[in-house]
Amino acid sequence: METLQRTANRGSVSTGYDIDNSLKIEADNAERMQRASESIGTPTSTQKATISLWVKRTELKSSGNHFCWLGNAGATTSFIGFNDDCLRWISDVSNAGVLKSNAVFRDTSAWYHIVFAFDTTQSTASNRIKAYVNGVQITSWSTETYPNQNNVIGIYELNMSHYIGWEDAGQQSGYFAEIYLIDGQQLAPTEFGEFDGDSGIWIPKEYTGTFGNEGYYLDFENSSSLGADVSGNSNNFANLYNITAADQATDTPTNNFCTWSPLWAEPRANGTISEGATQVAWGGNAWKIARSSIAVSKGRWYWEIKGANVTGDTWNNNLFGFASTESDGQTGPSVLLGYSTGNYYYRVASSQTGQDNFGNAGGAWSSSDTFAIALDLESSTKKFILYRNGSAVNGTGTDLVSAFQTEQFFTAYATAYNGDTQFLNWGGYTVNTISSAASDANGYGTFEYAPPSGYYAICTKNLAEFG
Repeated sequence: METLQRTANRGSVSTGYDIDNSLKIEADNAERMQRASESIGTPTSTQKATISLWVKRTELKSSGNHFCWLGNAGATTSFIGFNDDCLRWISDVSNAGVLKSNAVFRDTSAWYHIVFAFDTTQSTASNRIKAYVNGVQITSWSTETYPNQNNVIGIYELNMSHYIGWEDAGQQSGYFAEIYLIDGQQLAPTEFGEFDGDSGIWIPKEYTGTFGNEGYYLDFENSSSLGADVSGNSNNFANLYNITAADQATDTPTNNFCTWSPLWAEPRANGTISEGATQVAWGGNAWKIARSSIAVSKGRWYWEIKGANVTGDTWNNNLFGFASTESDGQTGPSVLLGYSTGNYYYRVASSQTGQDNFGNAGGAWSSSDTFAIALDLESSTKKFILYRNGSAVNGTGTDLVSAFQTEQFFTAYATAYNGDTQFLNWGGYTVNTISSAASDANGYGTFEYAPPSGYYAICTKNLAEFG
């Protein structure tokens, strides 16, 4: 299979057009939003429409991962999503078409811009549905069935409800931004994005066209009304299922934040990653590992950590920290914290080489604690500071041993043996309640505690400046 990743948008290019918010959807929570069929009126056209959205995947599954679903109470449905990591449009509405790409889309560290543009009045079958990823039209399909000429497209037929998300095991977990339905027009992706002249990366731009009668635009800017249509049509997604204000995120196509990576699972198995790839759950009598989607070799960086159901020595089975890109936690340089009630240790190659006790820093660690790591890769020695509830545990920092001096680091790393759950907050989203909503000096990230001076959230706007 062809893999299209080179144009995936990692949000590191200044666009002049910023997307401030996205929506986090978690499949295991059955999170979805609906525009009910009874609220849908007469469309401008039943033969022409364009769907445009940005999506950042946070899990990979071999079965259907549907992020846009159109259907009724019966069996008649249409949906856009991934299947075997291929992009797919499928509909059982009166020969409305089935398309499945040969290309696969597995980059969970990046945002994809997806456009499906419909016009069944076209005489050439392949012009009746056009699909684009990051500005590039898909023309190679493993399954390729187009609707009959002048057929009603599978969007408005039979009073279909519209969903973002899905309502069964086929749902796609991830982040979603800039969702458009344009009623009555088959549009090119250049209405919504453009290639940056310097980097060649596909980037968002403001849509300035019309929407048609039943078109809508979801920007997720209003956390108290995440389903609000801001097109001017008031075609709102009024029914929110298990979605709350807390599901608004600042991880967007124009500022992409670090998350856990579901792609790396060797030599040990990953824990179970969820909640916008910020939560990892451990289980089973075996050591498991998780590591971040972004690695760094310079700069000063900050992130926060919490644990669930961990007290005292149970942190022994839940270690967090950072590691060389060459490390698996047993071999190669790593700093892991939490070992034996608040100790930390270095690991170089296969041996533990240094240890300092943090256990006297206010007693045993617990689930109520918010920890943070400030990683300094700019100082002459390179060092880290461990924070517990906003206070530095190791003063002005601990120098890293010589084995770390030329390394590139995953900006978060965790390992556990039959442990509980860890929550990482890189600033783009966290499932935990944040009371202070602190950010770094650039105004990026949402943290419980303010990053120390000179340290920044791990996002692509900061990486472009400091990384």
